[in-house]
Amino acid sequence: MPTIAASASPHLKLDRLTLAPMAYTMFCVRYQDECRVRPLFRGGPVHLTETRWSDLKEANQTVNSTIIPEAIEPGPSVEAWLIDPERGDCNDYAVSKRHKLLQRGWPPRALLLGEVVTTSGQHHLVLVVRTKSGDLVLDNLTPQIRPWSRAPYRWVRVQSPSNPRYWRTVAQRGE
Repeated sequence: MPTIAASASPHLKLDRLTLAPMAYTMFCVRYQDECRVRPLFRGGPVHLTETRWSDLKEANQTVNSTIIPEAIEPGPSVEAWLIDPERGDCNDYAVSKRHKLLQRGWPPRALLLGEVVTTSGQHHLVLVVRTKSGDLVLDNLTPQIRPWSRAPYRWVRVQSPSNPRYWRTVAQRGE
């Protein structure tokens, strides 16, 4: 299991409410169960057990190896985010991983979609998994599951743990 560097905050610092991506809104129209607000019986990050670590590794590896990468050309229409398509981009990988973990009984509050900007300036979607030991990133650009602080990205916005329909900005490192 990954360890969080002592100098880094183990969790992303979520800031003010912001609009969700339009493609996410359309995703929620198509996949209503994925965006359903569930009552919070127990809040906060989950304890990362060996079984949960195995779930994360299996979901990451399976989705990364099953979906054939296909860049979506930017255009005037909103792209469709799909669960388990044959071909797809980062959005499809992230929502497919989240879906697999939800099916295994993971609480939605621990599985957050996150928008980042890569070092090349491209917007990119990843799955952030909130654990008690820190936030982990499942990403189609690497087979490794790593702490958020070791992902080479600028963080833009992440789903709110209390309601998947709300998104929050992310305070930049050092703020």
